[in-house]
Amino acid sequence: MVRTLAIGILSMFILPAMLACEKLLDPVVPDPPQEEQNEGKENNDNNNSGGTDNTMPETIQITVSGKTLSVKIEDNEATKALVTALREASITYEAHDYGGFEKVGALGRSLPARDTQITTQAGDVILYSGNQIVLFYGSNTWSYTRIGKMQYESLDELKSFLKEGEGIISVTLSL
Repeated sequence: MVRTLAIGILSMFILPAMLACEKLLDPVVPDPPQEEQNEGKENNDNNNSGGTDNTMPETIQITVSGKTLSVKIEDNEATKALVTALREASITYEAHDYGGFEKVGALGRSLPARDTQITTQAGDVILYSGNQIVLFYGSNTWSYTRIGKMQYESLDELKSFLKEGEGIISVTLSL
């Protein structure tokens, strides 16, 4: 009976007092301010570079012999697939003159084609047969998928950029 009474007194008075003292001894650490919580984390709100941004860019870049032109791209499945590939890495391929109005080269991969009969103009960037890129410095009518239009000042500038009639060139596509 004495033992039961001692346990009762212990559990009623002493144990709660010990727990209260333990809580008093625990240091209270306030939550850090919001800025400190985010410290070291990348803020992606205004960061449009990198592989997670799924918005389509308005342009891609074409580089030949160290010179670069922008290409205003179309919104189609071929350009979406091309942009996806370019987010991984730039694509370099060789292109050669054909027909006196274009440079054409194998892309090294296939893109989804939606060919329609079109008449090209100088500056057009076209997908041919799903796996070749054609850069026009003249005009032709055929069934193609339009990729975009090179942005240039004059036809002479475009022909010089594409090395018209000079044979094989190395072309790099990038974002």
